[in-house]
Amino acid sequence: QVQLVESGGGLVQPGGSLRLSCAASGFTFTSYIMSWYRQAPGKERELVASIFGGSTNYGDSMKGRVTISRDNAKNTVYLQMNSLKPEDTAVYYCKARTINYEYWGQGTQVTVSS
Repeated sequence: QVQLVESGGGLVQPGGSLRLSCAASGFTFTSYIMSWYRQAPGKERELVASIFGGSTNYGDSMKGRVTISRDNAKNTVYLQMNSLKPEDTAVYYCKARTINYEYWGQGTQVTVSS
């Protein structure tokens, strides 16, 4: 059974940092592109970052303020977020994708507010 379980979200003040984690199980982790997306109320879901092997890709919205990494031994992908802004408030989702399959986690809420 495929599972993607996000954690690490919460309330943070503007300028603060958070590290999100996504623990994966039920599939061959190293064969999948792992990504983080986010969706704010009333907006479309957008790519934050993705990683496959040693290659990373970042969406424009948070580029320069986030770092994606993965620990293949732990089947976990991380998103380090710095200099957070109120407009970063959203539900952050983990996604695993290969040619034939795509899986999503349930999301974790990040709220940036003073």
